[in-house]
Amino acid sequence: MRRAFEETTMRHPIWFCLAAATALAAPAWGASAGAWQTIANPPPVVGADGRQHTATCSGYPGTDPSYRFWVRPGDPKKLAVVFDGGGACWDNLTCSNPFGGDGVLTFYSPDVPAGVDPSRYGGLLDFANPANPVGDWTVVAIPYCTGDVHLGSTDRAYRMVGHRDLPRRFTIHHRGYDNFMVVLDWITKNVPQGVTDLLVTGASAGGYGAAGLFPWVAQAYPQARLSVLADASQGVSTAAFDAATPGRGSWNPQLAPWAFGDDALAVRSYELVQRGALAYPEGRFAQYTTTADSVQIGFYGVMRLRYGPSDDPACRTASKDWNRQMLAHLAEDTAALPNFRSYVAPGSSHTIIADNAFYAPMGTQSSVAAWLGGMLDHDGGSTWDAVACPDCLLPPVCR
Repeated sequence: MRRAFEETTMRHPIWFCLAAATALAAPAWGASAGAWQTIANPPPVVGADGRQHTATCSGYPGTDPSYRFWVRPGDPKKLAVVFDGGGACWDNLTCSNPFGGDGVLTFYSPDVPAGVDPSRYGGLLDFANPANPVGDWTVVAIPYCTGDVHLGSTDRAYRMVGHRDLPRRFTIHHRGYDNFMVVLDWITKNVPQGVTDLLVTGASAGGYGAAGLFPWVAQAYPQARLSVLADASQGVSTAAFDAATPGRGSWNPQLAPWAFGDDALAVRSYELVQRGALAYPEGRFAQYTTTADSVQIGFYGVMRLRYGPSDDPACRTASKDWNRQMLAHLAEDTAALPNFRSYVAPGSSHTIIADNAFYAPMGTQSSVAAWLGGMLDHDGGSTWDAVACPDCLLPPVCR
């Protein structure tokens, strides 16, 4: 379990160990695309929701709370907003054990590591690849360091579990939503109106950020053709976790009320993409997952153990339980939503959009890059169908 957690999402925010960039106040739109530009320590703003927001990381003891994000200038009429991943925390145990710690399990990224940017990553962030469907787009990359899948807006006190050399009590700034509002304010002041194509995407925790926060970006550019892709974020959880504090309630999650209603905790995690697609029927919505994603299953196992019972009590093992629920949610969304597609691949790997596997065909099926390209082609010249490996849609038998 430790290897599954630490060597995938737990140590794998999309651009975790990469080269530094130059800090600039705004991109040079007339310059050639290719250089990531850092927006460091952005000032507080009054956000699109009319509230005051200050950007910050978690503030876990001994970590750097400062925040920054990145921009890659490109075609100003095509905008991609990419949310980073990096675990989550919600109670004394999980918030006491961030990435880089010495716990048996580590759960979340507590800061934006010094000297990193997205410039050397693969997949959607590899702009040298001619098959990149957003190769000439303007891209805004939103890092993640708040343990709240980008949706939180609160400060919460926790009791340290283990780590005798650290304070017995500490506060985590679950301020992912506030960080997003700061980034969105920058976007609307620097990316002019006239955007024709808008992609909001993210991997792992970033997939929930994309699915939950895209309405704010869509509202800022209402004329744009909207696409939303959630990678490795199927939302299989328990009802108790979704509604509880500790649990998802620890974050005070914020969702756009016109798309999700006034009570964010009443929206199950697996419903985010579904409700978004219903609220934006002209948009296109998609999810990517593997059938046995070890990180999603690992987190679900913790939720089921500590915040049970499962929605599907037929399976004793977390892996089969997760797979059955994941497939049931995809089948429901496929049947109900004409603007939704899914891509289901075999195996246990976690996330695809920043990996070179993004460009690899799945047997005779298209690559995720080509599939996403079809999704972004709202004019209808390209194929955009649901994709699944042979037998990947067959639920496991539970005994």
